Amino acid sequence: MKEKLYTIPLNDAFKEGGECPFCNIERSLEEHTLDFVLGPGASYMEDDVRAETDAQGFCRAHYKKLYDYGNRLGTGLILKTHFQKLNQELEQQIKMFAPSRASLMGRFRKDKKTGSSSRTSIGAWIAEKEGSCYICRFYKETWQRYLDTFFDQYRKNPEFKELFLQGKGFCLPHFGELTEEADRVLSDKEKTVFFQELFPLMQENMKRMYDDLDWFCDKFDYRYKDADWKTSRDALPRGMQKAAGGFPADPPYTSDR
Repeated sequence: MKEKLYTIPLNDAFKEGGECPFCNIERSLEEHTLDFVLGPGASYMEDDVRAETDAQGFCRAHYKKLYDYGNRLGTGLILKTHFQKLNQELEQQIKMFAPSRASLMGRFRKDKKTGSSSRTSIGAWIAEKEGSCYICRFYKETWQRYLDTFFDQYRKNPEFKELFLQGKGFCLPHFGELTEEADRVLSDKEKTVFFQELFPLMQENMKRMYDDLDWFCDKFDYRYKDADWKTSRDALPRGMQKAAGGFPADPPYTSDR
């Protein structure tokens, strides 16, 4: 059952095509989490969920998506109790605060826990908050299962492997994650085959993306105004996705969908 929970959406994402099937997975996971947090099931009213959102908060990007989602009361209730916890922590931080002694070395000291260049305990606390997000954490935990499923299907399912080989590659961030994971989980023999398949696939499709963008720009030249757009009409959002992931042309995901 667990295998099907991940193989079905993974196969669907690769069948859908597009510049990066993992971006399709990422979007679905994010939308599912937004629905879970603020949707009709009212998960934000559950004590255990509220305790987690109170503690973790959300990153800037996901605060914006929570606002766009449209459940103002739910978002307000989440923020209200989150601020209750923030104010408690702020009080403790201020009580414990002591400015550092001025020194040349202190200006370049990095906090060992967060890796930030914060000079003060309050700066380090805020840096930790900025890196904490309930939705990001949920995504990262589930995302690993999809990576595991990808390599399981790659090894065992010839039809899935063919979908991978006939696809358009991946966005650069997901290409990087796939490369790192392959180096970690595959045998030396499997790595040789996999990278011989993956790298030409990426190079070919990055070149295709460049050609689409090149023709997109040429279409603004009066000499080509009557020429066919070919496959470049939507080159901008696809190019942005290929370079950085995501779906820049998507409208906000809202509660009335």
